[in-house]
Amino acid sequence: MKLFSESLMSELEQQLKQIHLQTQNPIDYAEQAIKCNILYLEQLKTFFIKYKRLNKKEEIEFFRNIKPKFAAKLIYYNEIYALETNKPLGSLKTIDKYYKAELLKLKSYFKQNKDFYRYYRTANNCLDNIYFIRAKYDLKLMHDSLYFHIDHRFSTSHDYKVARILANDALKTFLEEQIASLEKKSLKTSTPAPPATGLKWTGSKVDLIELIYALHTQGLFNNGALSLKDVIGFFETVFHTDLGQFNRVFLEIRNRKSDRTKFLNILKNKLIIRMDDADEN
Repeated sequence: MKLFSESLMSELEQQLKQIHLQTQNPIDYAEQAIKCNILYLEQLKTFFIKYKRLNKKEEIEFFRNIKPKFAAKLIYYNEIYALETNKPLGSLKTIDKYYKAELLKLKSYFKQNKDFYRYYRTANNCLDNIYFIRAKYDLKLMHDSLYFHIDHRFSTSHDYKVARILANDALKTFLEEQIASLEKKSLKTSTPAPPATGLKWTGSKVDLIELIYALHTQGLFNNGALSLKDVIGFFETVFHTDLGQFNRVFLEIRNRKSDRTKFLNILKNKLIIRMDDADEN
């Protein structure tokens, strides 16, 4: 089960990568990606239904961690397609307002489902026997009727909700990138260009982004008034580097299984060692 699903996911991700390389238009690549995702989700469904040696632990693992990853990609690209086909014609300000309204919808979904978000994000498993076992459900724990309209051979009461959480994470990153791109086009920064220096960042870009987010979160630039985008731009100029899709990198940092602040922890430990060495000398 696990080997098959991992191999299938690897193939799917390669296909999606090729689609993105072939076209930059969100509507075009979303449409192609939807068709691709449907095919791979059908392959997963066929394999699962024919799988005869399924035990309770495997069933929970499948519906909590395997199927939602496939379903999330389909939901994500379907949302991209809907977003871009419904995007209003108008000024950059109009489009910016549209994207920000979509972000608010994601926040609203989070508020409506915050208990389950907390359950899933904290790796709680006390209700897995209800949430991720087929033909089991508790009406008091359900907030929509979708479950009663789906194929119960391939669904549980909450696997779609997990997929929705994963899709919303990716969709939030997409929207933030679009908003940042619009701001880059329209916003005339009021901050002066930093002086040219010979400094060059020689660490990883992921580490630098982790550091910038920490500094910005603490409000250490212009008394916290400077936007994250402006701070990123400053560091890119000073260190002669391109941090690219920093929002997507931050999502990957947030999704680390352990040691989410790995670089900051390394800095702390290195500084303590330096202090200890200085004390000895």
